[in-house]
Amino acid sequence: MSIQSRPDAPGFETSGSTRGIGLMVLAMALLAVSDMFIKLAGGSQPPGQVMFLLSLGGTAFFLLMARMQRARVWDRRFWHPTVMRRNVFEIVAAFGLVIGLTYAPLSLVAALLQTTPLIVTVGAALILKEPVGPRRWAAVLVGLGGMLLVVRPWSASFAPSVIFVLIAVVALAFRDLYTRLCPPEVPSITLSTWGFAATIPFGILTMVLMGETPVVSGIGLVHVAGAVVVTTTGYYALTSAMRAAPVAVVAPFRYARLVFTTGLGILVFAEQPDTLTYVGSAIILAAGLYTFLRERKLAQRR
Repeated sequence: MSIQSRPDAPGFETSGSTRGIGLMVLAMALLAVSDMFIKLAGGSQPPGQVMFLLSLGGTAFFLLMARMQRARVWDRRFWHPTVMRRNVFEIVAAFGLVIGLTYAPLSLVAALLQTTPLIVTVGAALILKEPVGPRRWAAVLVGLGGMLLVVRPWSASFAPSVIFVLIAVVALAFRDLYTRLCPPEVPSITLSTWGFAATIPFGILTMVLMGETPVVSGIGLVHVAGAVVVTTTGYYALTSAMRAAPVAVVAPFRYARLVFTTGLGILVFAEQPDTLTYVGSAIILAAGLYTFLRERKLAQRR
């Protein structure tokens, strides 16, 4: 299935919005499992190698899907400026997430990823020229304050790996925004293939720059394979969701990832998030939901 509609009006039909919301929740569940697999893979293999294998496997997966759907992949539209910008943010997001997931607690990564909708709101105002009033700007600032409670840069326990997660969060937000700006005639499966393919050479470059020695690990390859399957499926669902309904409708449902990923962190890695992490996460969640409800109210008025 290739969803190619790109609604820009707040009054987008209910069926499209429902489809977009369902795809977003499914994507968040799959990407939470992907986070788990990537963290497991990072325990036995260098981050650059994990990124390279994940990109290679994902590209192969999407090429196969594109062939089954008879979608054209090798196309001059790959060089479209908007597509190129999207791919750049894809590379930055992949690098930040792999490094962050390898070294930072999964529950911490989950909390920080929830600031993505707030960054999307900022980006929508700056890039898409969507109106954002003072109340939503205030909600964004409150949400960023919650992020500081989670990160705690003033604390002795501050982990530098968190910086990579924050870089990934910003890149993910702008990648999603540029997804909506890509040529509407380009199928979602084609965009997904291009995004994964763009990260392959950067995975190799990461290995070279970091002086990583390739590691052959049976269990590590199993983890990477699992990550490829759930990441590609979740990635495609996310790309389709962002094109099936307005950003303001589907973006808030990214918060489902917080529940899925935190639960996996507790169950699989025996993590125990502290009180400030829960408080900060709750603030981020409340700020994001307020932003969503405010947008819906303004859309109804229009």
